Amino acid sequence: MITEKNEKLYKIVLTALMAAICYVAFTFLKIPIPTFGGDMVALHIGNAFCVLAALLLGGGYGGLAGSLGMTIADLLDPVYITSAPKTFLLKLCIGLISGFVAHKIAHITEDHNPKYIFKWTLIASIAGLGFNVIMDPIVGFFYKKYILGVEASAAAIMSTWAAGVTLINAVAGTLVVVFVYAAIRPVLKKTGLFFHIH
Repeated sequence: MITEKNEKLYKIVLTALMAAICYVAFTFLKIPIPTFGGDMVALHIGNAFCVLAALLLGGGYGGLAGSLGMTIADLLDPVYITSAPKTFLLKLCIGLISGFVAHKIAHITEDHNPKYIFKWTLIASIAGLGFNVIMDPIVGFFYKKYILGVEASAAAIMSTWAAGVTLINAVAGTLVVVFVYAAIRPVLKKTGLFFHIH
């Protein structure tokens, strides 16, 4: 059983673990897709683990896990290195939004029936990943144009491609989150490793 004293330490350790899983999911399990603008996008489920971390640990820890794991993945890949600052910001927001919906609105760590948990896990995932679907191409366009100095038309093409791929990633990620959370929640409760987040 986790005591209050040890809870913060466990959360830090699990945040690092989830960051590592985000890193692995993006670095080794992605399908890179070149765009007409000369940029790269990728099919991956890294964002799913950012949301999962937010459901398990809270929005702040989940956002930090996603932003650290995915930003490190960008920094260590020459193709994505210039996207690292944008990645850090967006992944942090995914975790914060998912965590807010799951814990501040739905209070999913309290005792609820499985149907309620499924519904709010789905809603929290859609909120966080839906935010990313909308904001990734918008932030990407302005980031490429004003920070990286990419011509506006090329930045628009890259952002359009990114939007389509981000949508596919969001759908796949939502499915992963809903089913993995449903599977591990009862196990964590039985073993006394389940965090009650207020």
